[in-house]
Amino acid sequence: MTETEHLFLCLAEECDEVGQRVMKALRFGLAEVQAGQPLTNAERIVEELHDLIAVARILHNHGDIGNPIPAAETVAAKEAKITKYMAIARREGVLA
Repeated sequence: MTETEHLFLCLAEECDEVGQRVMKALRFGLAEVQAGQPLTNAERIVEELHDLIAVARILHNHGDIGNPIPAAETVAAKEAKITKYMAIARREGVLA
């Protein structure tokens, strides 16, 4: 396995960890603190996102991927797309 392949495995693991923490927050709430843990689910989501971004930046620094930090225009475009699809979900009755 190459170093790049190893880093991509780390990136995939971090993606999974973000998803797992989000699912815990949806099940138990953002403010819930899991037994034996000092942080809320909301705080743990942020920690996992930081880990994900850190691995992506390492891959970027190695020249394997482009800059993982989105420009403001990219964020605005994504927000507009999400808003559009949330309106459809509301219209269809699946989003309150």
